[in-house]
Amino acid sequence: MNLNLTGNHLEITPAIRDYVVAKLDRVTRHFDHVIDVNVVLSVDKLRQKVEANLHLRGKDIHAESVEADMYAAIDALADKLDRQVLKAKEKRVDGRHDPAPKRDAGLWTGETGG
Repeated sequence: MNLNLTGNHLEITPAIRDYVVAKLDRVTRHFDHVIDVNVVLSVDKLRQKVEANLHLRGKDIHAESVEADMYAAIDALADKLDRQVLKAKEKRVDGRHDPAPKRDAGLWTGETGG
């Protein structure tokens, strides 16, 4: 996973970088096909905003969060990304088709009852 952190009107400290990496590890633990992650941290007066773009195999996911505290915004963003990634993963699994449908041996006898 390639991680790109950008700060608008904010210097990204090692503590913030480590916190973002720790929170994004939860997302990659649930779904390991994450290719790129672009995170933009911005500050506008009392508004702390965090945006993230995840590039998965076959899909892009965008989420953003605005809070009064940067760490709270990162937490909320991680929760949103986690939900979206799990939903994308479920769609990938549900979209698969079995080559041959399985029949229950107890119900399928091939006889016509009568």
